[in-house]
Amino acid sequence: MKLLPLTALAGLAASPALAADMAISVEVPRLSVAEYHNPYIAFWLETPERAHVQDLAVWYDTEMRDDEGETWLKDMRQWWRRSGRALDLPVDGLSRPTRAPGTHEMNFSAADFTDLPTGEYRLIVEVVREVGGREMLEIPFQWPPSESQTLTARGEEELGELTLSLSPSSE
Repeated sequence: MKLLPLTALAGLAASPALAADMAISVEVPRLSVAEYHNPYIAFWLETPERAHVQDLAVWYDTEMRDDEGETWLKDMRQWWRRSGRALDLPVDGLSRPTRAPGTHEMNFSAADFTDLPTGEYRLIVEVVREVGGREMLEIPFQWPPSESQTLTARGEEELGELTLSLSPSSE
C-alpha cells in the first residue's frame, strides 16, 4: 500500500511541462504603390541568443510554375540564413501561399510545441516584397506561459500590427 503514493508521484514527475496554445495575428497593410506584389513572410521562433528553434510558417508564391516562387525565398535574409536554405520546400504544414492585404491568423496547439523546453524565446517575423521593402519584427516571450497574455509589435511599412497571444492549456 505504501508504494501507491510513490507510484503516483513518479507519474507526475514524468509528465510533460505545462502545455500552452499560441495564436499569431499579422496585418498585411494595403500600400498605395504603382506595382504591388503580395509579400513573402517567414515566421519562426528563436532564443534570445538568436539560435533558431522552430519554423512556424513560410508564406510565398506556391503557385508559380517550376517552383519559381522558391527562388525568391532567399530575399528573406535572416530566415534564409537561419533555416530556410536547409529546407527541402515545400514543407507540409509550413509552406503556405502568400497573403493579400488584410489581417491573417494562425493558431497553434500545445501539440505543435511538445519539444519546446521551458525558457525565453522570440517570435520573429520577416517580410519582403518584390518592388517593395523589407522588415523584421520580434516579440520576446516566456514559454510556457503561466497566464494568458497578448503581446504586440508594429511594423513601419511592410507589416502592420503583429499580435502574439499565449494561453496555458489544461492538458
